[in-house]
Amino acid sequence: MDLTYTGDDLAFRNQVRAFLEAELPADLRHKVRNHLRLHKDDYVRWHRILAREGWAAPGWPREYGGPGWTPVQRHIFEEECARAGTPPVLPFGVNMVAPVIMAFGSQAQKDYYLPRILSCEDWWCQGYSEPGAGSDLASLKTTAVRDGDHYIVNGQKTWTTLAQHADMIFCLVRTDPGVRKQEGISFLLIDMHAPGVTVRPIIMLDEDHEVNEVFFDNVRVPVANLVGQENRGWTYAKYLLGHERTGIAAVGRSKRELARLKALALREQKNGAPLLDDPLFAAKVADLEIELMALEMTVLRVLAQTDKAPGPEASVLKVRGTEIQQRLSELMVEAAGPLALPFDPAYLDGEREHSIIDDDFAAPLLPHYFNFRKTSIYGGSNEIQRNIISQMILGL
Repeated sequence: MDLTYTGDDLAFRNQVRAFLEAELPADLRHKVRNHLRLHKDDYVRWHRILAREGWAAPGWPREYGGPGWTPVQRHIFEEECARAGTPPVLPFGVNMVAPVIMAFGSQAQKDYYLPRILSCEDWWCQGYSEPGAGSDLASLKTTAVRDGDHYIVNGQKTWTTLAQHADMIFCLVRTDPGVRKQEGISFLLIDMHAPGVTVRPIIMLDEDHEVNEVFFDNVRVPVANLVGQENRGWTYAKYLLGHERTGIAAVGRSKRELARLKALALREQKNGAPLLDDPLFAAKVADLEIELMALEMTVLRVLAQTDKAPGPEASVLKVRGTEIQQRLSELMVEAAGPLALPFDPAYLDGEREHSIIDDDFAAPLLPHYFNFRKTSIYGGSNEIQRNIISQMILGL
């Protein structure tokens, strides 16, 4: 593909920048750029601002309410949102379950769920991982037994992001225990408010309630909530993961964080000179910037394959994208030094105006570092992604 931007692309970038300048609330911009915690209302408010403009689902075709943008336009939009400091549009509805419903769902499911995802009327979460079934997802044990017009669901999911806010969860469940483990899995849409669903928090290293355990105790789920065919859920799960892993690359966000790293390194001193003037530290930053440029080119090539869903190449994006994100967080902590050590959850939650160390730039860096340890695990661990790359791309 041609990796240079056309005049139309540049005009589109200007249009997006003007929209973000006019519509992005200053308090949301401040939170995102400074690694402060976002709450449910923050995500929903920004999603609905985008929805009014018709931009909440950049990858959706026009027939389902999307803008029908080209791959390059989607890349530009995501890059400009990251640069401006917008909250992310949560991927679970827009970028994960929606493509599965579009490709494999019934017409009734498309008519009901897609408009509600687009308007953020429903908040979705993902029910994949279980205790003992993370990277080896096909070993999942949550069961769904047919009972007339319903399935009876029993089991547990874990590491369920933001499930405490969710209205719906898309789940992989075992509907046939007597066949090869990948062949007995189905894809169900489950109401999180149904009797028998329990959500328990998992508090992470940064002291944030981001993930949860979700328990299903004889939960009745209408058969109409089965996506596609029974026992074909593994196929749908892989389709979904291709979309998820492409998004995890997050090039625009890493560009913003790279700029923040450079600003921090210009501020911090070593032997009376800015840290960025130190050859060893400058080399680390330069190496990372080169890796990020290479990742951006690869993302554009993958996005240009508009005739098919992301395949094993999405694993390359996931591995390199998350490694770059983690390295950025590491170098920021290294640059801030001891100023990164104090832990101030009250400041991160907006309960006071300034941090306890009077350095609002450095205060969020260590919690941010802790939080980003997860990126090489979710969406399929990087070790598993390397197996996929070696088998499906390299043929080893």
